[in-house]
Formats: sequence, C-alpha cells, structure tokens
Amino acid sequence: MPLASETESLEQASKTATPTTAVDPEFPYEVEMTLMEHLEELRSRLFASVIAVGVCILACFLVVNPIVALLEVPAQGVTFLQLAPGEYFFVSMKVAAYSGLLLATPFVVYQIARFVLPGLSVKERKLLGPVVFGSSFLFVAGLVFAYYLLIPAALNFFIRYGEGVVDQAWSIDRYFEFVLLLLFSTGLAFQVPVLQALLGGLGLVSAEQMFKGWRYVVLGSVVAGAILTPSTDPLTQSLLAGAVTFLYLLGILLVKLLGK
Repeated sequence: MPLASETESLEQASKTATPTTAVDPEFPYEVEMTLMEHLEELRSRLFASVIAVGVCILACFLVVNPIVALLEVPAQGVTFLQLAPGEYFFVSMKVAAYSGLLLATPFVVYQIARFVLPGLSVKERKLLGPVVFGSSFLFVAGLVFAYYLLIPAALNFFIRYGEGVVDQAWSIDRYFEFVLLLLFSTGLAFQVPVLQALLGGLGLVSAEQMFKGWRYVVLGSVVAGAILTPSTDPLTQSLLAGAVTFLYLLGILLVKLLGK
C-alpha cells in the first residue's frame, strides 16, 4: 500500500507540473506579449520620443541665434532681408525644429531599438549595433559634406552668376529652406552603404550582384542629385551624385569584406 500511494502521488505531481517551454536558439531573447502589451509599450516609447524631441527643440530655440549665425557662414558677402513681419521668427522656429530633431535622434533610435530588440534573431542582433553606429556616422558625414562642400559650391555659383548685375540680398526664409533641405537630403543620401551592408549581411544581395548594377546606380545618383538638391546648378548636383556613387562602391567593398 505505501508503494501504491507513492506512485499515485508521483503521477499527480507529473500532471500538475508546469511544462517547460523550449527556447528557440535563433530567438533566445524573445518575449511573449499580448497585442495590448505591445501597443502599450509602443505608446510609452512614442510618448518618450515625442517628449525628447520637444525638449530638444525648445533648447535649440533658446540658443537659435548662434545656430542661425553658423548656418549663414557659407553665404559670405550676402545680405539677408526680412521681407515680411515675423519672417525671422518663423525661420528661427524652423531652424530650432530641424536642430532639435537632429539632437534628439539618438534617443529616438534607442527607443526604436529597444522596441524591436526582443523580436530579433541572434544574427539580426549582431547587425543592429554596427548598422545604427554606421548610419549615425554617415549621416553626420553627410551634414559635414553638405556644409563644407555642397552649400558653398551652390552659393558661389549663384553669387558669381549675378555678380555685377544684381545686389546679393536674399530672403532669409528662402535661404534657410535651401540650406536645411540640402543638409538633410545629403545626410539621407549618405545612408547608401548602410543599406547595402544590411542587405548583404542578411544574405539578400551579394557584392557581385551589387557591382553588376553599377551603371544603374550612376544613373540613379544623377537623378537623385537633381531631385534632392534644391538648387538647379550642375556643380551641386554633380558633387552629390559623385558622392553617392563613391559611397555605393564603398558599400560593395564593405559587403565583400563581410564575405557576402
């Protein structure tokens, strides 16, 4: 009888024991959440990102005059005019918005990474860090390239074209539309190697396949240079198209070094 009771207790314990869940080796950090939990996490991260962007925009607005003065440096010898009441105020808001968004980007990227991280495989996790770092570095490189090369080249073209015929007095609103658009479009154009490395790392496209399409990339770079640059001068468009083509070839080399 004691033996039978021990057997029954063991059977009952095995029935009530919680089954162990097998861990997928490809997704060892995956966390099961309900749809409402996912939406709640997304809401909280979006709210934190919006607050961070708002704080950065406000901080940049408080020191907007030095930022404006820095962006006016490439336009040496040009007089800026306020053609309507409050025009400079709205320009200041626009500059502060762009600058604040740029300043808050690392925090926003961190929130996005924290949201998608649990659902990534081991292979995708290894790519996340280099992709984020490379994207940030290339975006800043694009801003520097535009500030020191593209913008001065475009402005010198327009200044010399009208030299001796018209006075160089520009609307401050139109000038900053030109400068801010050129800065951010160049920063986005510099993301080409990151996209290539991501596609190559995931095994979607090889370096040989990328190299075979170089002619189409050159054509696309010229078209992108014409679309992304707000000016119509061929020098600025050629500089941007040449930079994108160079970055594409650099991306092929990077994918080749990754063994893809």
